[in-house]
Amino acid sequence: MKRFLGVFLMILGLAVPAVALEMGDDGLYNEPFIRDTFKDMREDLAEANAEGKRMAIFFEQRGCIYCHKMHEEIYAREDVRAFIEENFFVVRLNLHSDTEMTDFDGEVMSEKAAARKWGILFTPTVLFLPQEVPEGVSAPQAAVAMMPGAFARGTTMDMYTWVLEERYLLDNGEDFQRYHARRIKERNDGNTD
Repeated sequence: MKRFLGVFLMILGLAVPAVALEMGDDGLYNEPFIRDTFKDMREDLAEANAEGKRMAIFFEQRGCIYCHKMHEEIYAREDVRAFIEENFFVVRLNLHSDTEMTDFDGEVMSEKAAARKWGILFTPTVLFLPQEVPEGVSAPQAAVAMMPGAFARGTTMDMYTWVLEERYLLDNGEDFQRYHARRIKERNDGNTD
């Protein structure tokens, strides 16, 4: 019986994330890589560029089981968390919030109005921005990539890496799906993620 209990506790220990998840009063998870800003997208992009980081806009909502999955299974991993924190300036928007924000095109609206304007239907959704956004262009028009939904570690890391390396600019016929398929094959670990 002691042996069974020991094995059970060891397995349970493997299922626990490397770090404790904290949730704010708004029902959203706090992550060290999520920035607390005034939510002016142009100012946030300028700050991201000044830090030598790529800007990402992360939409989520209270009670989202897929957001929970991403935070608990993917973002809680130290390697993923460190990679994002080192390379990305992440601004979070709440799908249902009345908090005011300013789009790249200058329109001031609530976060929930931005979600409607930008066509964000699911959470989590991550928009990745280029270093320069032309005047009069909104965030989804400027985005170089969008990650709609919860994905496993491999897909998540491949997307963040693909954006960081600006692979979307390469004229080599390798869009994200082809890049991701190549990376799965290179990892050759039996995992299709």
